[in-house]
Amino acid sequence: MSWKNVIGRVSFSNCDPIFDGLNPEWTILSAPPAWLTGHVMRRDCIAAPIPSADYASNNEDLMLLPEIGIVSNGNVGSVLLFGNRPIENMRDIALPTDSSTSKVLLNWIVKNRGLDPKFVESGPDINSMMEKCDGALLIGDRAILASISNPELVRMDLGEEWTRVTGLPMVFGVFVARRDSPRDVLLKAHSQMIRQIETFNNDRKWRKKVISRTSKKMGFPEDRVEEYFETEVRNKMSDEDIQGLMRFLKDGCGMESEPVWLDIHSE
Repeated sequence: MSWKNVIGRVSFSNCDPIFDGLNPEWTILSAPPAWLTGHVMRRDCIAAPIPSADYASNNEDLMLLPEIGIVSNGNVGSVLLFGNRPIENMRDIALPTDSSTSKVLLNWIVKNRGLDPKFVESGPDINSMMEKCDGALLIGDRAILASISNPELVRMDLGEEWTRVTGLPMVFGVFVARRDSPRDVLLKAHSQMIRQIETFNNDRKWRKKVISRTSKKMGFPEDRVEEYFETEVRNKMSDEDIQGLMRFLKDGCGMESEPVWLDIHSE
């Protein structure tokens, strides 16, 4: 199997609208967000969604695929700070090992509020995290499940806080490829992923099937999955989303260079 026929995907439900029903000519490599960066760099896959913060750290070797990402405008629902007290009173916060954007964003938030809690790396399990720290950051499906089971512990939705402060959407994940990747293959992969997003957004019957499969796979109620995709997470990036991404790369990650995008228009 050639790496050129492999597309990476986040092992959370936030990418289901893209990958559920994608042409089987592509092999899908599913992994936690922070792992996918290494997979792209090592040529284990032609493209993948990676944490926006990881793109900032590796931007000299990578290019962005346009129009596609993991985006929220306000509540994201799956990047949550839990705690038994308000964030202003948290002495320490347990951070998961499976993401980087959420950790960079949380660091930006606490500095913006003039806070200085101690950060402690931890496995992403809310019970063990809360046993040793006042707060716990969880992402993805674990965050959604924990919010359903422990709604009283939810202290902050990080997407909502970013938008409240900046007035911009938050791009948690970007689709990337190595700059030396074959353009024809990338264009094909990009085109098919965009087509899946548009089918999900515009075909109500197909959308219902994807939501039903996600619900059964993750054990979420269907109405919660529908709410997640309707109001919290989306995969099609707008011009305003790109403004939010540029703000995060600069202010949150300290990235000074301009990003390179895959050119999907020139022949």
